[in-house]
Amino acid sequence: MTTPLNGSVRGERPIGPPAPVQVVGIGLDGAAGLSEQARSLIAEATLLVGSARQLALFPQATAETVVLGDLDDVVAVIRAHMITQATESEPRLVVVLASGDPLFFGIGRFLLEKLPAHWLDFTPHPSSVQLAFARVKLPWQDAVVFSAHGRSLDGAVRLLRQGVEKLAVLTDGVSHPGAIARLVLSLRLPVRYRLWVCENLGAPEERTQSWVLDEAALTEISGELFANLNVVILERIPNAEGIDRAALPLLGIADGDFCSFPDRPGLMTKREVRVQILAELALQPNQTVWDIGAGTGSVSIEMARLCPHSRIYAIEQTPAGISLIERNIERFQTSNLTAIKGKAPEALRPLPAPDRVFIGGSDGRLGSILDWCAPRMAVNGRMVVALATLDNQATLLDWVSHQTGWQVRWLQVSLAQAVPIGPLCRWSPLNPVILATITLR
Repeated sequence: MTTPLNGSVRGERPIGPPAPVQVVGIGLDGAAGLSEQARSLIAEATLLVGSARQLALFPQATAETVVLGDLDDVVAVIRAHMITQATESEPRLVVVLASGDPLFFGIGRFLLEKLPAHWLDFTPHPSSVQLAFARVKLPWQDAVVFSAHGRSLDGAVRLLRQGVEKLAVLTDGVSHPGAIARLVLSLRLPVRYRLWVCENLGAPEERTQSWVLDEAALTEISGELFANLNVVILERIPNAEGIDRAALPLLGIADGDFCSFPDRPGLMTKREVRVQILAELALQPNQTVWDIGAGTGSVSIEMARLCPHSRIYAIEQTPAGISLIERNIERFQTSNLTAIKGKAPEALRPLPAPDRVFIGGSDGRLGSILDWCAPRMAVNGRMVVALATLDNQATLLDWVSHQTGWQVRWLQVSLAQAVPIGPLCRWSPLNPVILATITLR
């Protein structure tokens, strides 16, 4: 806890006159958007600090003015001004003009670090983010705000991969709307986003536009000229109910084409890993395949489309997962795929013997599942296990060491996506996955 010089606790407002340094938020509507109290503070100021644009809004002000530049220099001027007050009978009042809410990615935090808290009072104006959500008519109590001012977009990448529903981005000259749109599309997310660009909020030339992000929208956004003062909002939207099945690839369906968990859209086997799993399974026509721990059913859907005369069983213990598998069966018209609700190995008992088994999730029962599957495999059968933890790797190693006739081939799949960072590009790694392919010697 920090105690200011007058003994009051930081954050408490001492009883008495207003603080000698008033930080007043102001918008692009200038003085017209200020309260009477805020205008009175500016009129009474003996030192007025702000950007050249902000100071020009008050040509009648009689205060000494300081243009915001180096912030440490500004603090030194404020301190000198307050020290001078001690030798004069007239009280001094410093007013610092700030954009929007001074304590929201603004100068307020810096001033609190450099000056005693009891010197400061704050009069916020609606922030640019508040105004942006008001213009697009979206509640924003559940939104995440990310400032890209002088920072990389790595934090935004993490949020987008988590499927954040609403993300407001404070842009700069590098992380502008076009760069953000390119970034979102480059991630090949399992969800879609609508991108809003809100420019010059509060000014007469204010403008708000939106696009559902796709390649066509990217071309339009990249060619659009935006004002320097803009806020980007990314709003997650549901996947379209219908898809063009005729346009789907034979292999490697885009993640975004699947119905996925609304609160965890990234929780599925990614396209690049899915393709490698299918290669390791070495599927043949007219086989019986078990997909254990199927999740959304993305691997099962790929198998069912590749081998329309095979019988695919997607085993999943959660009701939400079963619902998604059934929706994806309907979505991709894969009638040779059956969703089985239950926990392996118990749920496997009524199923016909498999030619191939893929284990994508085991819920801590990997050893028991392997014990059940191995003796029931058809001739020349194989099992592929996706492993994300060291514990399951150890379990599989231990299982193989106690088996006769079975051998395992290990493959680590480590992938990275090219992600645009401003005008440049860098690699962004995905979580590595270990694939273990188990066959008879």
